[in-house]
Amino acid sequence: MHVSGAAPNGRSLIHTVGEVRALLRERLWLQVLIAMALGIGTGLLLAPSAGWLSAETSNVLSSWLALPGQAFLASIKFVVVPLVLASVIRGIAGGENPELVGKLGVRTVVFFVATTIIAVLIGLGCAFLIEPGAFIDRSQIGPMLSAPVAAPANPANPAASLVAIPGQIVGLLPTNLLAALAEGQMLHIVVGSAILGIAILSLPRMQSQPILDLLGGLQAICMVIVKWVLRFAPIAVFGLMADISARVGLRAIVGMGAYVGTVVAGLLILFAVYLLIILIVARRSPVVFLRQTREALLLAFSTSSSAAVMPLSLQIAENHLNVPSAVSRFVIPLGTTINMGGTALYQAVAAIFLAQVFGIEIGTMGIVLVVMMAVGAAIGSPGTPGVGIVILASILESVGIPSSGIVLILGVDRLLDMSRTVVNVAGDLVACVVIGASFEALAKPVPDKT
Repeated sequence: MHVSGAAPNGRSLIHTVGEVRALLRERLWLQVLIAMALGIGTGLLLAPSAGWLSAETSNVLSSWLALPGQAFLASIKFVVVPLVLASVIRGIAGGENPELVGKLGVRTVVFFVATTIIAVLIGLGCAFLIEPGAFIDRSQIGPMLSAPVAAPANPANPAASLVAIPGQIVGLLPTNLLAALAEGQMLHIVVGSAILGIAILSLPRMQSQPILDLLGGLQAICMVIVKWVLRFAPIAVFGLMADISARVGLRAIVGMGAYVGTVVAGLLILFAVYLLIILIVARRSPVVFLRQTREALLLAFSTSSSAAVMPLSLQIAENHLNVPSAVSRFVIPLGTTINMGGTALYQAVAAIFLAQVFGIEIGTMGIVLVVMMAVGAAIGSPGTPGVGIVILASILESVGIPSSGIVLILGVDRLLDMSRTVVNVAGDLVACVVIGASFEALAKPVPDKT
């Protein structure tokens, strides 16, 4: 699938993971957990409810503490667009067979969409079974929730949503790739990159190789930046947790225990589904799979960014899981952007949880709309920290739930963001193994029946 002249450059991305592995040896994940605990403790001391500081002083100090965390998030967002652009194009254009790329694309997208739908259904099932909203005392979580909830100005209209679907499908096609890059429209970037990759694939190797070399250099530069950013992850987590804890307070955080438990239970079930797929479909040992992928999963937990883990995932897929490079370099970059099963599950649980807290009955069609929007939003979201909470607002408004309820879940979102990123990365690696298992059959030329 790769000509000899392209191999060294084709491996430029996975050869940049040495220092990332060094961070794991330094127990970055443990540093992040300690920073999280210290941040919560510091935030509770700074909270106005502790009686040490006035509300104004507390707000100023918590804002400054959050500065490293905000810089961390901005840095990841800065690097994810060029990294995904280069990775998707090279993942497609690095091969020699456009027909094989098409087969890989269909199987990969079907796998990701199917597992994302399963994830949303698991989330809904857990939310309705556990009913975490019933554990929240509305009188104790602030005037925002104790106030009566007004009917939404634009209630969800399933018929109108169905009418809009054709236009939304057309909207998947980028009309201005440069604008999509500038605005960070990740789904448009992926679609546009795929189109460019297929076009480059049709060029003679002499013409396409300089472009692939340039993109390989861009990948390496992005990973240098990622390496810098990851070293500040514990400081960033400390600042973000201190800021949120100071603003929300201990009572609200403790009261969210049922919600956290529901999301974590759903993520564990989804993770178990992935392991069953490894066992039944790929016929591999789940225990061996976990042993081979533990470094990527630990880094995912530490950074909350599947994009930051992408080079390590590529190396593990090729060197430990024995996935053909033609598969891994296509599936991993694509999965980093469109495979967000853990995020979709969390959004489904959060929507039902807030509906229960506000006492809103969203109905059957509302549930269908939650499924559709959670799947679509997860597929179109970038693999950067904190993006799930932003997308959740649009899902809430679509089914008539006030998005102001997001304030409730901010205090625990960092921990859940880390947890769902682990599941997202696991899904990427499972897809690599499953699709890689059928690679030889896909690569065989179709016999001429004439």
